[in-house]
Amino acid sequence: MTTTRDRLAGLLELTRPVNSLVAGLLTFIGAFVAVGASVFDPGPATNAVGAVAATVLAAAAGNAINDYFDRDIDRINDPDRAIPRGAVTPRGALLWSGALFVGAAVAAVFLPLLAIGIAAFNLLSLVLYTKFFKGTPGFGNLLVAYLGGSTFLFGGAAVGNAETSATLFALAALSTVSREIIKDVEDIDGDREEGLTTLPVAIGERRALLVAAGALGLAVLASPVPYFTGTFGVVYLVAVAPADAVMAYAAYEGFSDPTASQSRLKYGMFLAAGAFIVGRAVVAFG
Repeated sequence: MTTTRDRLAGLLELTRPVNSLVAGLLTFIGAFVAVGASVFDPGPATNAVGAVAATVLAAAAGNAINDYFDRDIDRINDPDRAIPRGAVTPRGALLWSGALFVGAAVAAVFLPLLAIGIAAFNLLSLVLYTKFFKGTPGFGNLLVAYLGGSTFLFGGAAVGNAETSATLFALAALSTVSREIIKDVEDIDGDREEGLTTLPVAIGERRALLVAAGALGLAVLASPVPYFTGTFGVVYLVAVAPADAVMAYAAYEGFSDPTASQSRLKYGMFLAAGAFIVGRAVVAFG
């Protein structure tokens, strides 16, 4: 018998709270990279808080609705998740997701117009991805990559300077598309069972991994751009080198151990975000 405590725990689990909070943190990083220390001034700070709240709620909603649409696949790939094990009903997950989406919209409504546009597009994309595009070879991965990278872009737009966060958005998107493809390789058996034509199913695991490695290679090659454009100094260049090394190794590791590779890639992405923080901090406070 499912208790109230079990149901509440299941609803929280649907949101992937750690991942949702990390998405909010990335939005704040985008705002900080965009305007530096000014992000703590009253006006930008208010917008940054609204953007962070909108991101956390939208990410939580997206995770919940993804589990709703993936409930049959999860019975094969991950039967311990909240819906397959019976902690939350499919209808309950759908209603919970809708409430979170409404909260995200309310949090974003007073932001600058560009930020509102990004938020609206992202909310729509989350629903379309889970319903229509998740099994589309390549395109679904690209949409998730955009959504992941757009947290930085959204943060910059919220404080009125999306341009400075655009490079971080591009690097994050390239890294994310690689990680998503590697995850699809990891989940290939369940996806085939459900008839999903993901990129590895469509073109084969090795070719898909080559595409993932190519995207990571572009991210690594593009990482020095903020230094060469004069946005950040040599400290950033030194700080981003470990991130590049981790991501390059993750690309290589994907051919033998996709599970370890996509996990390692996540750390590389965090290191890259840290390099941007360091680069902006040196400019702002140095």
